[in-house]
Amino acid sequence: MRTLKFLLRKEFKQIFRNKGLLPMIFVAPVIQLLILPLAADYEVKGINISIVDHDHSTYSQQLISKVTASGYFQLADYGNSFQGAFKQIEKDKSDLILEIPQGFEKNLARESHEKLFVAVNAINGVKAGLGGAYLAQIISDYNNDIRMEWVQQLKFNPIPQIEVTSSNWFNPHLNYRFFMVPGILAVLITMIGAYMCALNIVKEKETGTIEQINVTPIKKYQFVLGKLIPFWIIGIFIFSVGLFIVARWVYGIVPVGSLLLLYGYMSLYLVALLGLGLLISTFSDTQQQAMSITFFFIMIFMLMSGLFTSIDSMPTWAYYIARLNPVTYFIEVVRMIVLKEAVCRHQKSFPDHGWFCCVSEWFGNLEL
Repeated sequence: MRTLKFLLRKEFKQIFRNKGLLPMIFVAPVIQLLILPLAADYEVKGINISIVDHDHSTYSQQLISKVTASGYFQLADYGNSFQGAFKQIEKDKSDLILEIPQGFEKNLARESHEKLFVAVNAINGVKAGLGGAYLAQIISDYNNDIRMEWVQQLKFNPIPQIEVTSSNWFNPHLNYRFFMVPGILAVLITMIGAYMCALNIVKEKETGTIEQINVTPIKKYQFVLGKLIPFWIIGIFIFSVGLFIVARWVYGIVPVGSLLLLYGYMSLYLVALLGLGLLISTFSDTQQQAMSITFFFIMIFMLMSGLFTSIDSMPTWAYYIARLNPVTYFIEVVRMIVLKEAVCRHQKSFPDHGWFCCVSEWFGNLEL
């Protein structure tokens, strides 16, 4: 233990003496956690729309007002020519075209039906899909409003009606940042742990100090623990800063689950992650090689972890790769404990062995 104590002291001195490494470890994750959740939002707003109104009637003006007042669309162009509106899309100044035909109000009143033409710029598939869905829903709501105006209210309604009310659990306000911040925090811990551990040992090779360590009277496990424990402690510290300072005071996310269970999972996860960094460092001779190999794994971990898209929607082959990804499980654990107060399904049956059951269930889920 005394030898390990000296090794840990030496590692911490090396880390804090490196003025270029400290900002990467402590400052960069905080800045990324502040910025990334603001950009990682699938709710598309500010969609530019061009409206071609051939009718200029009361109903068409009501529809236009309903579209622009929804908060999702911005009126980029209003006119009588479809070609003019199409040029706005070609100039990338508009994303959708809504064409209201002549006689829209008259046909709607006399024949009880009318058609609208919607053209969507589908270069950006996500924006096009959401924009078209938003516009279709607004037109449908407008259609229902008109029908309600025309239907005579009876004293006794012979048609039974079912009223549906929604209750949003765990995220009542449907704030997308509540879903993204825990996932991004898990990814940042992954990046810091894998990169720093891999680069630290390779640096010993480049500077030549690894040869001096080889001739010192220390055992292999002491050397490995001396390299892993400092970054294990730093990973827990960064996670705590992100969870209790950034997530709580900036985004208002307060963990509702067991912190002991959360830190237990994270401790096991960091051991596996630092082991990956150690493995990468054994195959790398330079820091550039270590960074390239680590970047390869980090990109796969991020894109196939369920951070941005659900793994259930992936192809079968990609789904099985995602189930082998340790980041997938850790992101799910952080989200479920922080937002949902989730516990393992065995903990109610064995309250005295809750921690053991949760760990056993986590490793059991790794089986495909």
